Amino acid sequence: MSTDTAKLAINTKKVTPNITDKKYLCGGHFLVERTDPSNIFIPEEFNEEQLMIKEMVVDFCMKNVQEPFFKRGRELEIVRPEDRDEIIGNFKQAGELGLCGVSIPEEYGGMGLDFNTGVLFSEAIAAGFSFATTIGAQTSIGSLPIVYYGNEAQKQKYLPGIASGELVASYALTEPTAGSDANSGRTSATPTADGKHYLLNGQKIWITNGGFADIFVVFAKIGKDKDLSAFIVEKDYEGFSIGPEEKKMGIKASSTVQIYFDNCRVPAENLLGNREAGFKMALNILNTGRIKLAAGAMGGAKLALTLGVKYALQRKQFEKSISEFGAIQYKVGDIAAKAFAIESAVYRTGQNIDYKSQVFINQGLNKSEATLNAIREFAIECSILKVKGSNLACYATDESMQIHGGMGYAAETGLEMAYRDARITKIYEGTNDVNQMLSVGELFKRGMQTKEIDLQKAGKSIPKFIVNQILGLNGSSKKWGAEMRIVQALKNTFLVISGAAGKKLKTKLIDEQEIILNLADILAEAYVAESVILRLQKLATMPNLDAKKYEAQAKAAQLYLYEAVDIAQKAAKDAIGSFAKESEKKRLNYAVRKMLKPADWNAKELRRDVAKYVFAQGEYAL
Repeated sequence: MSTDTAKLAINTKKVTPNITDKKYLCGGHFLVERTDPSNIFIPEEFNEEQLMIKEMVVDFCMKNVQEPFFKRGRELEIVRPEDRDEIIGNFKQAGELGLCGVSIPEEYGGMGLDFNTGVLFSEAIAAGFSFATTIGAQTSIGSLPIVYYGNEAQKQKYLPGIASGELVASYALTEPTAGSDANSGRTSATPTADGKHYLLNGQKIWITNGGFADIFVVFAKIGKDKDLSAFIVEKDYEGFSIGPEEKKMGIKASSTVQIYFDNCRVPAENLLGNREAGFKMALNILNTGRIKLAAGAMGGAKLALTLGVKYALQRKQFEKSISEFGAIQYKVGDIAAKAFAIESAVYRTGQNIDYKSQVFINQGLNKSEATLNAIREFAIECSILKVKGSNLACYATDESMQIHGGMGYAAETGLEMAYRDARITKIYEGTNDVNQMLSVGELFKRGMQTKEIDLQKAGKSIPKFIVNQILGLNGSSKKWGAEMRIVQALKNTFLVISGAAGKKLKTKLIDEQEIILNLADILAEAYVAESVILRLQKLATMPNLDAKKYEAQAKAAQLYLYEAVDIAQKAAKDAIGSFAKESEKKRLNYAVRKMLKPADWNAKELRRDVAKYVFAQGEYAL
């Protein structure tokens, strides 16, 4: 495929869904509503243009990042002058292909991709190793504040250069004393007497792309304001300076620095959005980054699995391929099942954001406002996916290294680099712990304060569900009955325990972080488990179904549900033990046991069958 063809496909991609505002387009409603499979998007529905974009991005990464890496046998490091030149050269080439402007509207020189295609881009760019962090910062947190909040003059001035790669964009929020509590930042902005400038003073840390960026979206408080404001700062502004590159455990090809402001003179017209809108802006941009990080982490996990599969197929011990050993098949089957399930949830959510955005546009909002509101709508799901995706990336790289044995520890295979690089995904875009608490906290807010989610109504059907479980009247004999029974059991378990804990602890529950984390585990399993079963149900209705592949996908889904029950059972037990008295503890544990009854599946055989299918394809191919 030529570059010209790829760019044509990108520029002609449009999404104009004909939808109405239904409950499945309301964030968090998966917990209390049953979604019709026909209403969700599945990855098999990506069209030819979208798949061409993915192919072009992967080809770019193979040619410019992977092939040079395996030839030299070592990773690029931004601190080396010759490597720095190569990294910046790759960035400029990506800009020439249009890859720096995937989320920028066409009128400003970008590709104007719909949101879910942007999520697909994030999965594809993972093939570029830590170069994905560089491009990711450019296309997401570095540029989106201007796309969504900039005025026309700011967009005209900065977005064309960002889209072409001529301008490198960066995002500056974190400070030495302000991480998860971003609004406590101390960087200040003081208006000059003539009102023409702001004087910025302070320090920012962990600034991706900062070492060679041209513009920075910087968050600071004006005077005694309660909330942050945002500013566009150019690197050449008086009073602005950049520190040396940080020495990091991983993503060494990505620039990470501290930046400093010493009466830095920022033109008043570079205030981004309204005064004190910066904190809300930061939260919305992070929601965007979370789902895209999940997609990138998932892409990295698939890449790690493929490396493990290829090695296992050619490595022989005891006169046979190690791919024939059960211990190796366990790893491959388990990673593949998790990747398949999380992929289902990622693209379900990404397309729901596109659909919801169209709903808001139909209601009269402009494109930027509609997209922001749609992303905000699915904040719960974005946090869930960030956690699940990053955990998968770390697990997959670790297990792929184990498949390689001693060779996995050698730099030349890329696994030790991937192992180190994956670890940061649990930290940035909000740590996993914070995202878990955000997912539950936001759900409680919508259920108890704004009343957007009717938790009480959903809870009323639980006693009947438990009775049916005891009597064996749960519909497991029907098509997908056993699977949907488990999905509903996961939802009901969350509702039962959160309700009991809330009744007992009341407002103190939010301070019991261990219980919140337990609830977050159950909530996440419910969403991902439902997503993968809905995907299977929709797949079954599609023409030209590959029967052998579908069988492997079904077994991967069953394996995921089997393990989801184990995770939820432990989380439920831990939560109940943390707040319930003896009599209540017995009652709640009994209810959980009756609800979370595992299906009668052979997990060992499921893993082996999934692994055998993957080995037969020679790569992740679900």
